[in-house]
Amino acid sequence: MGVTRAGVTRADMTRRQLAALAAGLVAGLALPATAPLAQTPAPTWPQRPVRFIVPLGPGSGADIGARLLADRLPARWGKPVVIENRPGADGLVAIQAFVNAADDHTLLFTPAGSFTVHPLQYTKLPYVPEDLVPIARVSNTIIAIGVPASLKIGSLAEFAKYARAESGKLNAAVVSGITEFTFDYFVKTSGLSIAKVPYRDIVQAATDLSEGRVQVMMSSYAILQPHVQAGRVKVLAVNGHDRTAILPGIPTANESGFPALEVEGLVGLFGPRGISNELREKIAADVVAVAADPTIAERLAGTAQVPNPGGPAEFAAAIDRQRAQIATIAQTLGPIPKQ
Repeated sequence: MGVTRAGVTRADMTRRQLAALAAGLVAGLALPATAPLAQTPAPTWPQRPVRFIVPLGPGSGADIGARLLADRLPARWGKPVVIENRPGADGLVAIQAFVNAADDHTLLFTPAGSFTVHPLQYTKLPYVPEDLVPIARVSNTIIAIGVPASLKIGSLAEFAKYARAESGKLNAAVVSGITEFTFDYFVKTSGLSIAKVPYRDIVQAATDLSEGRVQVMMSSYAILQPHVQAGRVKVLAVNGHDRTAILPGIPTANESGFPALEVEGLVGLFGPRGISNELREKIAADVVAVAADPTIAERLAGTAQVPNPGGPAEFAAAIDRQRAQIATIAQTLGPIPKQ
């Protein structure tokens, strides 16, 4: 066995070298697991202004809700929120703009009913359901059915009787999507014949209703409200499951004997395909916190919207229930011509 000048054997040196190597490996393994993350922190969101695309015009229920959130969210996000109204083509204009953006700073703020019926309406769509990822439920827009005050009709039963007497002579204005399908369901199950007038922007239809050019309209109460307050439109019923405390004197369609008209005005925020669950939860938490603020709730109530904040899972479940309702309606309506 060899001996070095210091009197240490080569075997001892080998043992010491191995021990030092092992100690170095152990020390390396013992480094804190968070060290690499601390060196490359995840980017914050948002990094620039956030855009909410709305498929309805200014003054609609969804537009009002979007603007209320846009006023408050910058305090949490540190960036402005810009509202972009893209009405037209049953919501397809807005949805296509949203999908084409493919950007997690461009979100879609919309009634779910504006697109859940698209598979029944169109042979070919410029998007697939997976392109619209539910982030946060915000509110339930109160949907109502109104007639010109000049008709002197006081209830849904009176309107149905009037429509039968004037079969084929009346015109209707209806928000596209599930609201339109629900109205068609009511017309068919009640044995009525009413023509529908198409509108690019349903807000304009309320003026026609107030002046008697349209004899019935089903839309958010917010659109009808100015004409109701002016005494030119009479609201016969609200279309939710329960009578709302915001409009306690107006019965539900179900109370009035027409359950076929029941529909939930579900409104919320959607993100693009591929958005991370972490970001969905972050955005949802901020939206839910803002929507639950008493001041926001009061302002929503002033525009006939009921705050109903919920996260991604709750919003997705509510949309699934709406799709089930549409399936039932479709079975009754039979084959629906597609565009």
